[in-house]
Amino acid sequence: MRILLTGASGYVGGRLAPLLLAAGHDLVLLARQPHVIADRFPGARVVKGDVTDAASLATAMEGVEVAYYLVHAMAEGEHGFAERDIVAARTFAQAAHAAGVQRIVYLGGLGDERDGLSEHLGSRQATGRELAAHGVPVTELRAAVIIGSGSASFETLRHLTERLPVMITPRWVRTRCQPIAIRDVLSYLVATLDHPEVTGIVEIGGPDVLSYGEMMQGYAAVRGLRRLMIPVPVLTPRLSSYWVGLVSPVPSSIARPLIAGLRNEVIVRDPEPARKLGVTPMPYRAAVERAIDRTTRGEVETTWFDAYLDRHRGDPGGPSSLEGMFLDRRGMEVAVPAERAFAAVELIGGPSGWPYQWIWEARGLIDRIVGGPGMRLGRRDPVHLRVGDALDFWRVEELQRPTLLRLRAEMKVPGKAWLQFEVIPDPVDPGRSRIVQTAFFEPRGAFGVLYWGILIPIHPPIFGTMLRRTAARAEALPADSAALRPEA
Repeated sequence: MRILLTGASGYVGGRLAPLLLAAGHDLVLLARQPHVIADRFPGARVVKGDVTDAASLATAMEGVEVAYYLVHAMAEGEHGFAERDIVAARTFAQAAHAAGVQRIVYLGGLGDERDGLSEHLGSRQATGRELAAHGVPVTELRAAVIIGSGSASFETLRHLTERLPVMITPRWVRTRCQPIAIRDVLSYLVATLDHPEVTGIVEIGGPDVLSYGEMMQGYAAVRGLRRLMIPVPVLTPRLSSYWVGLVSPVPSSIARPLIAGLRNEVIVRDPEPARKLGVTPMPYRAAVERAIDRTTRGEVETTWFDAYLDRHRGDPGGPSSLEGMFLDRRGMEVAVPAERAFAAVELIGGPSGWPYQWIWEARGLIDRIVGGPGMRLGRRDPVHLRVGDALDFWRVEELQRPTLLRLRAEMKVPGKAWLQFEVIPDPVDPGRSRIVQTAFFEPRGAFGVLYWGILIPIHPPIFGTMLRRTAARAEALPADSAALRPEA
């Protein structure tokens, strides 16, 4: 059938799209930046648009039978996301009704509204009600914490437990939750296609009901760690979010509304609708073991920050003009073919680190203090990159193997910044190539100019060393390196 999927650049949608394509469906993807996902899902048709743009929705929904709604306005910022969610859901549902869409499938959140839900959980359920209010049947899957490699919940859990042998815990760690593995969430989403009769609210969860404290201790048990938790009577969501922001990769701005929702129990109260979908969820421990294994092996398909919007979203890709730009450009010859040189370029950051790592770490800490992502985003895959990937506090904006990699800075800077690598084959000797590394900075106002001027003295050691290390890595790369094999 023809299916519309929104949120394909996100954590869940990015994993659902390949499953729908593998099942032989005619898949249409709606994306604000089509180039970010076009190469990832070559079997799908990508339509440029937005869930708040009725005209683009009309184009994307032509002939669509089922539409998946997997977007959440909180990615754009914690302020006003509830109102943005309602507007988007209303626009989407009205467009679906006008286009004759037979059903909408939505992934929302568990929680009993009689318990006084947090703004985040309340918004999730209000979005479901708005989607169902305009004439198209809705299957609303409601889940709690999703456990999977790269999920925001799992990454928070992992970093807190790994890094803190003694934890000062607020009251919310005693709140009950029914976590579910990402694999089971995907199974439920796919199963809805075979069960059009299952509409309305469908509560899904794993077989275990645990407190958040028990979830952390469960993770520690899998890893063979011993952790001491010291409860305290008062620790506000705001203070907790700052702590999570410092210890985990999840910024405090995203952690705050999520933590505010931890005061609400999120457990399945009516399991009957979910049973009709024929999915048997795995236990919590098995989900954690699977997530740890995939993280350790570098087999993370998608991450929570794939759809984490930075303030430049919507800007044209790359530096469009050199006028008003500051540049630091360096080049170096290497005695290897272009493919091997580019493989070395693609290994930059993440586990490979950066030259003068302590300087980058200090800059990352400052960035987190002022509300940026810092350096803790890491990278999805230790070897291969793709457009849209996060790389520490950069974002892959352009990738053309084996000639071009351009990263856009997501750190807070007084302007816009890019780091670009070009690999130029030697026109005479195919066994040689040249790596050209360029830092671009487009300053904003006088402070931006001052910012670049202050950093000029440290550019030679940082950028010079970066280029030399990349060249040395290229020449040392073994012929059987995973970096030289195509991405699976």
